[in-house]
Amino acid sequence: MVYALIIIALLLILLGLVWLDFRLGRRSLIINEEPIEPLVRESRMQLLTTGDHFVECLMQDLFHAEKHIHMLFYIFRDDHIGQKIIDLLELKAKQGVKVRLMVDMFGCKISFRNKRKLKKAGVKLHLTPPLSFPYFFFKLNQRNHRKIVICDSKVAYFGGYNIGDEYLGRDPKFGRWRDLHIRMQGNGVQDLQKSFLNDWEDVCHKSFEDASFYPALQPGTQKLIMFPTNGLFLEEQQLKHIEAVKHSLTIATAYFIPSERMMKALIQATKRGVQIKIILPKKSDHPLVREAAFPYFDSLLRSGVQIYQYYRGFFHTKAILFDHDAAYLGTANFDKRSFFINLEQNSYIYDKDFIKLIAAEIDYDISISHQLTMEEYQKRSLYFRLKEKIASAVSDFL
Repeated sequence: MVYALIIIALLLILLGLVWLDFRLGRRSLIINEEPIEPLVRESRMQLLTTGDHFVECLMQDLFHAEKHIHMLFYIFRDDHIGQKIIDLLELKAKQGVKVRLMVDMFGCKISFRNKRKLKKAGVKLHLTPPLSFPYFFFKLNQRNHRKIVICDSKVAYFGGYNIGDEYLGRDPKFGRWRDLHIRMQGNGVQDLQKSFLNDWEDVCHKSFEDASFYPALQPGTQKLIMFPTNGLFLEEQQLKHIEAVKHSLTIATAYFIPSERMMKALIQATKRGVQIKIILPKKSDHPLVREAAFPYFDSLLRSGVQIYQYYRGFFHTKAILFDHDAAYLGTANFDKRSFFINLEQNSYIYDKDFIKLIAAEIDYDISISHQLTMEEYQKRSLYFRLKEKIASAVSDFL
């Protein structure tokens, strides 16, 4: 009995220390992080709506790279499609192209054999974000959720796709994978280059002052702003856009766990007469994230918000339409982890023709999704409601 009490006491002390580490780490981030001041860029963008199209375009640009390839992904698997990209990176490195690859430490599914092969070819591979003291547990909980590729500082990619067979719809567990990604040319490439190199410097503790990484680029005609976030300022940016909406707001997200301020903003928007639609997956790829969303649905449904559940595969899109005047597209979900913890890559697009392309994809997905009704919501089982309670207790970390 005494030993059991000692073990319980030690566990409570450990949990307390983890909690304190997390809170102090968050406080340190708030104190030290500089406010974002994104520039309006003019670029040429191509919307990629399937994993096959994304990989096809990506491999073509990787193949034609002559100077450098910078690649950062949250998840990189060396399955069938991942192995093809690994082999291509190895080839380019042997041809003299500087290849720098970063993968999140928990999302890196590259075998030791492939890591050794890449290193032998000259590819620089690092895991991110780096761990250090103090605030070890806070940093351990941070995920580098960005997905960025830059080839020769001329063409770049960002969006929702990682590297793996499931993103091409080849995993029967998930089925058809719905996501959006952007291929970009023009001066917006410089912002993605800067985001990548900042992360690289954090890992390598080496500064890159090479001006060749930022050549003068021919601007396009599509206006947007791009910025990375490290757990700060994204909530403020989203709130600013939501509060300016007058007619319609459409949120497409894989995970819906909004902050208190976000929920208040959504409810206030309905009172202004804004029509709000939310589309999210019916099935989940992580434990409890689906259940964590349901406690928010009651007040949203009562306020007239339309909630759609995509069931014809897995819905991974991260986009928001604001009156069709602006659109968010990036790596962040509509959840507290994206707002307050993760490293994300974000953009707001102001080109109306491009926004129409995004809207057409989301509208189609809504048209083939199931709309959740209040009657259905109230018929949730006791077991499901119990999982909601558990999910709510840990929702900050899901």
